[in-house]
Amino acid sequence: MIPFVKAHACGNDFLILEEAVARRAHAALARRLCSRNTSIGADGIEFLERRPAGEFFLRLFNADGSEAELSGNGTRCVAAWLAHSEGLREVALGTHGGVRTCRVISADGAQYLIESGMGVPRVMPRTIELPGVGNVEGAMVNVGNPHFVLFVESEDFGVHGMTWQELGVRISTSPLFPHGTNVEFVKMRTASEIAFRIYERGCGPTTSSGTGTCASSAAAMALRGAARELTAIAEGGAQRTVWPANDAVMMLTGPAEIVCEGETFQADAPMVEHEVETF
Repeated sequence: MIPFVKAHACGNDFLILEEAVARRAHAALARRLCSRNTSIGADGIEFLERRPAGEFFLRLFNADGSEAELSGNGTRCVAAWLAHSEGLREVALGTHGGVRTCRVISADGAQYLIESGMGVPRVMPRTIELPGVGNVEGAMVNVGNPHFVLFVESEDFGVHGMTWQELGVRISTSPLFPHGTNVEFVKMRTASEIAFRIYERGCGPTTSSGTGTCASSAAAMALRGAARELTAIAEGGAQRTVWPANDAVMMLTGPAEIVCEGETFQADAPMVEHEVETF
């Protein structure tokens, strides 16, 4: 049996497994356990490694088995679980995208409000050319993982004669981004509020994204004159970003909820496979 925890942040859901159970089969486990029709279902798995001296390290595998640098929402879910299970109110979590420090602001049962330091965003305006679409103006944003942010005017977030989902998959899997990219479609509502939609690399459309919230906010602040404190609203709910200056750490505040603990059956045969890092 494989013990697991399921948690979500604004509907962006993750399984949390101890690294020891992976047995070098991270990708296969992610594909199997994240299936929504034949297994538990999730957008990805956070594998939690407990290192000497009380250090923690996370490896994130998307539902399609690909490995990503980090997830802001996933990291927050792990912080909520460590608060729930071990009473940790502040924790530093290592990731392939850098160390992220999470602090519990409030707790109500299995529901937590957590502030996370998300590193210093890097924003670079860029216009890309897609076959059959033409030039697409946006910005490349790095918040420990890659994002391409577009600004839209329509209420349905469509642009270039396509739905955001259709254009999102075209950009995410474009050869212009050899390792893929997350894509956000951002609508400015006021100087202090944005709404956005997310096409997540290795997963597809998601209701929320912590790094996507940060990337969207950083682009709005750096390129559209948005306030340095923003409310960013995705389909799953609102999160709060604070970015005092372009060279400062961005802070992200949002909810996380522990859904359940459980056990799932191990596969009949070992799932060891060769894994290729993509970051």
